[in-house]
Amino acid sequence: MTDTQKTILITGAGSGIGRATARRFLDAGYRVALVGRRASALEETADGHNDALILPCDVTDETQVMNAFVTLGKDWGHLDVLFNNAGAGLPSTLIDEISVADWHKVSSVNITGMFLTARAAFAMMRRQDPMGGRIINNGSISASVPRPGSVPYTMSKHAVSGLTKTLSLDGRPFNIACGQIDIGNALTDMAVAMTKGVPQADGSNKIEPVMDVAHVAHSVLHMAELPLDANVQFMTVMASAMPLMGRG
Repeated sequence: MTDTQKTILITGAGSGIGRATARRFLDAGYRVALVGRRASALEETADGHNDALILPCDVTDETQVMNAFVTLGKDWGHLDVLFNNAGAGLPSTLIDEISVADWHKVSSVNITGMFLTARAAFAMMRRQDPMGGRIINNGSISASVPRPGSVPYTMSKHAVSGLTKTLSLDGRPFNIACGQIDIGNALTDMAVAMTKGVPQADGSNKIEPVMDVAHVAHSVLHMAELPLDANVQFMTVMASAMPLMGRG
C-alpha cells in the first residue's frame, strides 16, 4: 500500500458485477473497499488480497453505511471512486400481482441504498484533501427502456438516472464527477435466465445473447481512470445482439 494508490469503494461486491469489478480494480493496483451484506462473500471476492478492505454492510441501513465510510476514512483517509453497484430485481410480474413488500424490497436497495451510499461518498469527497472524486452509478438498460413486467426495477433505475444527473451538477463546485453505466445481459448468476429464455414484448419467451462480465469491469475501470476534468456521463455496454432498439 502506497500513498499514491487510488482507492475505490464497491457496493454489491460479494457477487456478480461487483465481484468482477472489484477483482479488476485490484489487478489494476487500486485499494478496493468491498461492501456487501455477507462478509464471507466479500472475503471470497478479496481472495486474500492485501489491498482489499472488507466492509460488511447493508446499503439500505443509514447507520451501517455511515460506519463503513468512517472505517474507510480511518484506514485509508481518501476515496477516489465509488462504484454504486448494489441492486435487486424481481421476476417478470404484472403490476397488480406485485406485493407492496416486494416493491419495498427493490426500491430500498436500488433507490434508498444508492442514495445513502452516494450521500456518504459525496460528503467524504467534498471534505477530503485534495477535494474531489468520482461516483459511478450502476443503472441498467431499463433506465431508458423497460422489459415486460418490470415496474419496480424500471422505476428504480429511472431514479438512478435522476441521481446521476443531479450529482453531476451538484458535484461541480467540489470537483466530484458522476457518471452512469447501463449494462445489458452481462453473464452473472442473476443473468443465467437469459440463456434459458425470458419474456419478450410480443409475449413470447426467448433465449437472449449474453456477454462476459469482464467487459463490464473493464468499462468501469475506463470510466474511473479518466482525469476529473473529463467524464463518461452515460455508457451503455451490452451483449451486441441482445434486444434493445427492438424491445417493443
